[in-house]
Amino acid sequence: MFTTMGRNGLNKESFILSVDVGTTSIRCHVYDKEARVRGSCTSKVVPLYPAVGHVEMDPDALWRGFITVVKGAVQDAGVQMCQMEALGISTQRATFTTWDRKTGVPFHNFISWQDQRAADLVKSWNRSCTMKIIHGVMKVAYFLTRHKRSLAASLIVFSTQHVTFRLVWVLAHCKQVRQAIEEGNCCFGTIDTWLLFKLTKGRVHATDYSNASSTGIFDSYQMCWSGFLCSLVSLPLSIFPHVENTGHNFGSTDPSILGVSIPIMSVMADQQAAMFGECCFDVGDVKITMGTGTFMDINTGSKPHTSVAGLYPLVGWKIGSDVVYLAEGNAADTGTAIKWAQELELFSNVGETSDMAYSVSDSDGVCFVPSFSGLQAPLNDPRACASLMGLKPSTTKSHLVRSILESVAFRNKQLYETMLRETHIPITKIRVDGGVSSNDFVLQLTADLFGRKLVRPQHREMSSLGAAFVAGLGVGFWSTREELKKLQSPDKVFLPKDVATGGSASPSQEYIPVLQSWERALRRSMNWYKP
Repeated sequence: MFTTMGRNGLNKESFILSVDVGTTSIRCHVYDKEARVRGSCTSKVVPLYPAVGHVEMDPDALWRGFITVVKGAVQDAGVQMCQMEALGISTQRATFTTWDRKTGVPFHNFISWQDQRAADLVKSWNRSCTMKIIHGVMKVAYFLTRHKRSLAASLIVFSTQHVTFRLVWVLAHCKQVRQAIEEGNCCFGTIDTWLLFKLTKGRVHATDYSNASSTGIFDSYQMCWSGFLCSLVSLPLSIFPHVENTGHNFGSTDPSILGVSIPIMSVMADQQAAMFGECCFDVGDVKITMGTGTFMDINTGSKPHTSVAGLYPLVGWKIGSDVVYLAEGNAADTGTAIKWAQELELFSNVGETSDMAYSVSDSDGVCFVPSFSGLQAPLNDPRACASLMGLKPSTTKSHLVRSILESVAFRNKQLYETMLRETHIPITKIRVDGGVSSNDFVLQLTADLFGRKLVRPQHREMSSLGAAFVAGLGVGFWSTREELKKLQSPDKVFLPKDVATGGSASPSQEYIPVLQSWERALRRSMNWYKP
């Protein structure tokens, strides 16, 4: 038991408080010394759709939800706020707002990472002469230097998922923001920055390296906001927050908010926090989060990975002088595809889907392409469509469900092979989390296709746990990363079929014909929509 002289002067058990602000909910957990959840509380995030393609969140509603879950989790734990040793915060990435530096009043709602309002702007920039010149110059630089970073720069394209052009759109359409910039009175921030500003009553305007590197405006090689990009698209550097270590004392919550002052000892981007929560501390460790989308991250060590196939170099975390980089690939429509199937009434409960898939020997030749939002790495085709191919009179709901679950595992295999091919880093371990990771069929098929062991932890809220771990290390609640590893408890281990039956670990050959059919369906779904 970790005890401290409480704020009321008594020796009491202490805890770490951690909040994860996701796309659909805000969740708070109270962790004890054994990393057990002693109390929790959840609040829904209600997205706003003010126009076609616009996805927003109300900053004030998000703030109220944050305070509600913090107080609710502490109450649920049956403890007092003064027993919270530190606060860690994990947030969805690349969702931002701007606000008045003096009053703290936002100029507009949070603009979500899912928002498409800048799609035309992105398209025109990607086709522009400026980009053609940059690509040409970088190709020449690569020819002369053979630096892979130059080759990657010659292929780079802008995306709506990054903050860059959504922020450009705001500057073009919001007079208040332009005026505040001229007066030196404008703050930009992703959700973590906004929460820090609010929790400290305006004293702190900061973010951490993991969140900054996820905006698309941060140079992960130079570890600073990109002056080149900002001058290229006319974004003022003055509005950006100071970038601090992930494990940093960001200040304390104002006592008027929670009744006591709690040190804020970590802010992290959600996928990087999940990586830390999974204890993927070593080069070659892989984490796969399967939620709304799939995010596959590999620890690349002390250097950012330069990709030519769509993997994105991110700062995983910076604690002290130690910087850990990740390479990330994603597939956008994992949970989305399963939710779509549920809305079509292919099943009533998501928990049924694994049994439905196992109830048939195959998908009866049906192939599903999960690309409601286009196809990401390694295909990188925003114009791809979602499709079902190979339907027959004999096709049943179970065949359809199996084809949808198979498509999730097939996309996992594509991302995994891209990661192996691009990074040349030997994989040391693979951990899985997220809502879809509760599906045994998907995980077993993924293990078979990888020819590798997958481990699913008991605790599924990995982003929250990762932020708690970093905050706890910062105040001595936990001492070392080795101690954190010992706190992990696996729920289930998925071995490749060959290994489970006494054979050697290698990718399953049984699925090759099915995979080939699915890849054919994939090719037919590409470039479907007109540019």
